[in-house]
Amino acid sequence: MAKNDKKKSNWRDKYRFSVINDTTFEEVWRIRLTQYNAFLLITFLVLFFIGATTSLIAFTNLREFIPGYPDVTMRRNILMSAIRLDSLDRELALRDKYFANLNAIISGKKPTDIYSVQNANRNYGAISFNNTPEDSALRAQVENAERYNLTLGPTSPESVTSLAGLHFFPPVKGIISGRFDIHLKHFGTDIVTKPKSPVSAVLDGTVIFTGWTMETGYVIEVQHSNNIVSVYKHNASLLKETGDLVRAGEPVSIVGDSGELYTSGPHLHFEIWYKGSPLDPEKHILF
Repeated sequence: MAKNDKKKSNWRDKYRFSVINDTTFEEVWRIRLTQYNAFLLITFLVLFFIGATTSLIAFTNLREFIPGYPDVTMRRNILMSAIRLDSLDRELALRDKYFANLNAIISGKKPTDIYSVQNANRNYGAISFNNTPEDSALRAQVENAERYNLTLGPTSPESVTSLAGLHFFPPVKGIISGRFDIHLKHFGTDIVTKPKSPVSAVLDGTVIFTGWTMETGYVIEVQHSNNIVSVYKHNASLLKETGDLVRAGEPVSIVGDSGELYTSGPHLHFEIWYKGSPLDPEKHILF
């Protein structure tokens, strides 16, 4: 039986790959590899190209050449659309809140946004209220101002036939920052005063409107005799409700800067309307 001298191939067998100059037969380049090393080299190269391609697509603008992938302009438009949608949701929420407050005011109720949910785990009956120095100072300030009120006595309706015979109580004392200008549709006077100062009614009357608007914040309007209406805007809070009777010099609200428009700090926007026409408050009141 003839002996087979052929050697079986092995993964460890070495192979030489050479590059030879065809003219001079000089060996230019060569590499010696086994089948095992060749398999590892090919695997490494394949993984390297896959990783490099993935990195280029993920971290460079080459991904924009992929069909269906959004480019820079499209992504910018998507982002701006999301921002506009969020702003629109906020404006719709404010509008719904405004109409809910308006509906509550027309129905004779308080605005819905001033309600707060009570904590059921807290015993509100055990809370004790003590006078603070700020409360005492505010009470003393109001009582001192009412000492010089000239219209605290009873006044019959329509007993005064002209505005010259009326004694307007100043709503606040302060510095005038905005004057009456009918051409600019600024129908009142802006008075800057101390924050949280009380706002007093200028005459005896009845509260005909209390509410909140997006432009002017908390607003209160008082109907007086002789077809006079006084308006107080940008208040921090209101002390009276619709239908309440007030006396001249009686606090009706607290100075603030509520409202998203026409306000840059704590002040009172005060208006006087006589028979449906606005009057210049500075001609009738010394602030």
